[in-house]
Amino acid sequence: MKHSKAYKGAAEKRVEAQAYSPEEALRLIKEMASAKFDETIDVAVRLGVDPRKADQMVRGTVNLPHGTGKTARVLVFAAGDKADAARAAGADEVGTDELIEKVAGGYLDFDAVVATPDLMGKVGRLGRVLGPRGLMPNPKTGTVTMDTAKAVSDIKGGKIEFRIDRHANLQFVIGKASFTQEQLVDNYFAVLDEILRLKPASSKGRYLRKIAVSATMSPSVHIDNAALKPAEA
Repeated sequence: MKHSKAYKGAAEKRVEAQAYSPEEALRLIKEMASAKFDETIDVAVRLGVDPRKADQMVRGTVNLPHGTGKTARVLVFAAGDKADAARAAGADEVGTDELIEKVAGGYLDFDAVVATPDLMGKVGRLGRVLGPRGLMPNPKTGTVTMDTAKAVSDIKGGKIEFRIDRHANLQFVIGKASFTQEQLVDNYFAVLDEILRLKPASSKGRYLRKIAVSATMSPSVHIDNAALKPAEA
């Protein structure tokens, strides 16, 4: 039975006004994802931390059990055998000075960047280009490394990075609308567990303030995190 746009709009407003378990929220999102393309499923989290304090920054990486549904384009700054290893692992572009100049000139057709430590002095000049987009290589996320093959393989295999912004929000992808509900739930909890593990010791009060999930063309569905143990949330 097809419903009118007005009916669907009213139903979506009712959904937005409530909070659901992760399983139910993801089931609803899959139902609302009705675009002609395979919509991306995103999660937004508001944390009870103060990003202005260095000891309350939350940043991490997770290897999603079922990947993201998208093969990331990986750019690698490396030379010699480390460049060869990156290419063999499937890196989309590998280079040094010429590639740095290409990115400095506005080239941004990639999703992740890896660099060997010896080139970070040169790559650092790309901070204004890569930094705001969350693409600057960082040792903490495994993207500044001599093991370029592993870094590329991890990213291609579904490794994602997350970090809070200045408003204590973080956002990450957990898959596509074509994923099964179980796959989305697995990916969701893989990231949530890591966020909980990274809770700063100096953070006071409720840590997980708000969680919402959405598809590319759908409204947000709020997740009720009351089921979490007080020590976790």
